[in-house]
Amino acid sequence: MIEFAATIGITVSSVALFVYWFRYTCLLILTAKTTRDYAADVVMANQLAFPGVQAQLANAAVSDLDGLRASLDRDYAVLTYLLKHTSTEESALEKRMLEINYRLMGAWYSMNAKFSPTAARRALDEMTMVVAHFANSMGERAAAGAAA
Repeated sequence: MIEFAATIGITVSSVALFVYWFRYTCLLILTAKTTRDYAADVVMANQLAFPGVQAQLANAAVSDLDGLRASLDRDYAVLTYLLKHTSTEESALEKRMLEINYRLMGAWYSMNAKFSPTAARRALDEMTMVVAHFANSMGERAAAGAAA
């Protein structure tokens, strides 16, 4: 019986530490700044909506969170398509972790949209950070390709 309890305790703590590591790593990736922000060029070229979503999330009176999520999902789909079809220098692990994080935050948003608008807003804000990171990565690739 004691072995079973120890196994459960170790398993639960291992999963908790993994989740903590994953979230911390994703947030570190998302908060890292490049010397130049390339996202603005990608936003203009592809008519992305995430800068507007960021501005609306800063406004406390926004009530159409589902519309903002739809805009983010469209931007995410465009950017992941573009990143998939360009040469890759970025870490595949980093990109995959951020993709998983985007999906997890989308699920978190869905669970909290009706009950906790504050938690839903935070999830959308982090989803916006992922989209902005992908836009910046796409812009870096375009600039590197133009310089070569």
